[in-house]
Amino acid sequence: MTAAPPPAGLLDAVAAYEAALMADDVATLDRLFAPGPATLRADAEGVLVGHEAIAAFRTARGGAPRRTVVQTHVQVVDADHALVVVVTELARGGRGLMTQLWARAAGVLEHGGWQVTAAHVSVPAPALDSRVWRVVGDPLVPPPGVHPRDEGPLAGQTVAVKDLYAVAGHAVGAGNPAWLAQAPVESAHAGAVARLLDAGAAVRGIARTDEFAYSLAGANAHSGTPPNAAAPYRLPGGSSSGSATAVGLGHATIGLGTDTGGSIRVPAAYQGLHGIRTTHGAVDRTGLLPLAPDFDTVGWLTRSADLLQAVGDVLLPPGSPGGADDLVVASGLLDLAEPDVAAAVRAWATAAGAAEVQLPLDRLDDWRTAFQTWQAAQAWTAHGPWLDGRLDVLGADVRSRFAHAATVDAGTATGARAVLDDARLRLRELVGDRVLVLPSAPSVAPPAATGATPENRTATMRLTCLAGIAGLPAVSLPVRTADGLPAGVCLVAAAGRDRDLLALAAGRPGPG
Repeated sequence: MTAAPPPAGLLDAVAAYEAALMADDVATLDRLFAPGPATLRADAEGVLVGHEAIAAFRTARGGAPRRTVVQTHVQVVDADHALVVVVTELARGGRGLMTQLWARAAGVLEHGGWQVTAAHVSVPAPALDSRVWRVVGDPLVPPPGVHPRDEGPLAGQTVAVKDLYAVAGHAVGAGNPAWLAQAPVESAHAGAVARLLDAGAAVRGIARTDEFAYSLAGANAHSGTPPNAAAPYRLPGGSSSGSATAVGLGHATIGLGTDTGGSIRVPAAYQGLHGIRTTHGAVDRTGLLPLAPDFDTVGWLTRSADLLQAVGDVLLPPGSPGGADDLVVASGLLDLAEPDVAAAVRAWATAAGAAEVQLPLDRLDDWRTAFQTWQAAQAWTAHGPWLDGRLDVLGADVRSRFAHAATVDAGTATGARAVLDDARLRLRELVGDRVLVLPSAPSVAPPAATGATPENRTATMRLTCLAGIAGLPAVSLPVRTADGLPAGVCLVAAAGRDRDLLALAAGRPGPG
C-alpha cells in the first residue's frame, strides 16, 4: 500500500471485482467496467477497445483461471482516480499481475461508484500453447545429417507441420483426440515433410488443425482457438489454423498446411500472411491424411513472399506451362466481398495495373453447391467408416458437416460431379493464360467471441471454391483494410503456373 490511504470504497470495489471474476459473474463484471467505447482491456494477445468488445470476450471465454490474491498495491491519482496493481497466485502454479485504472463515476451507486476504465492482465506463459501446437520441440525433427544447419536452400528455417501430415515417430492426430488415441505411430515422413527436411529446414512441431480439416474458421472444440497475432481476439482461419498462427507468432518461419476449400487462403487473409494453394497434384501428397482427394492440395504460409517462393523451389516440380502476367480483376467477384475488403483488393489491383473484366459467373452458386456436395461425399468415403456410430467425438460444427455428408446418396454425388466437370472446363477457359485477381476471403476475420456464421462460410466458399473446382494454383498476398485489419488478395493462374505466381508475388507486392 502507498502512504496515502486509498479513496473510500475502492478496496471494496476491487474485492467485488475479484469475487465476480472467480464466480464468472459476467453481469457484475460488466457493471464494474466503465461503459463506453474508450474502456480498455489488454493481455498478451492484444487490446480490446470498448465496453462492448470486452463484454463479448468475457462472455465467450467461460471463466478465468482460478487464483488467489496475495498482494494489492494502490497508487492514488486523486480523490476519484487510482491505479491498482494486484499480484495473484494461480492454482495451476506461477504468479500473475492485474493492473487496473479505477475511476469514480458520478451517479453510479453500486460499488461506491468505482469502475475500471483500463486493465492489463498477465499470467505465466504456458510451456506449450496447446491451442497452437500438439507437439513441439527445439526442434522436434532436425534436418538430416547430410545437411548441417548452415547448408541447404532452407537452412535455418523452421516448419510448423499441420496435424494431417505424417511425421516419423508421431501419430497423425487430425485435430481429434479420439482419432489420435487409435492412430498408429508413423514410420516415415510425408513426402512434403521429407523434402523440406532434405532442403535443410527443421520441423519445429506438429501444429493444430480443425478436425479432419473440415472447417474454415480455425476454432477446434477440443484444443481451443489459436490466437491471431495480426488481429487479436479474432478467428485465425482454418483449417491450417495452427500452422498459420505459428508463423504469425514467429514460432516457425514456414507453416505447412493443406487447402481443400480455402484452408491456406483464408488463414493467410485473416492473419496477414503469404500463402499458396498449389496446383492439384503438383506436390507429393504421400503421407497426407485426406479429406476430399479430388480437391486436397499441399500448401504453405510464410511472412514474406521471398520465403514463400523459396519453399516453392523445393516442393514444386520444375518448369511452367507458360502464360502472361497480365492481371485481370472481375468486378463480380469483388462484389462478393464485404465493402472494406473489396476496397482493399481493388486498391491493390489498381496499383498493380490489373484490367477490370466481366466474367460470366451466373452459375457460381450452382458450382459452390456442387463443390460442397462432392466434398462431403468424398469426406464420408474417407472417414465415414470410422466416424459411423461415433459422430459424438466431433465438435458441433464439424459434426454437423459429417452428419450431412453421411446423407449424400450416390445419385446426388454423381450429379454434383457432373456439374463440377463442366465448371472445371469453364473456369480454366475463363482464367486462360492470365492471372485472375480476387479476394482471398470475403471478410476480415470474424471476432472469436461470436465465431463464424453459416452465412460467412457460404460467402467464403463462393470465392474459394473456384480454384478448388478447377484444380488451379492460388497465391494469397496480405493487404489491409481502411480500418487496419488484415485481408487477402488472391492471384489465380492456369494449372502448373505455381512458380509464375510465386515470382509475380515476390516481384510485385502491391500496396499495404
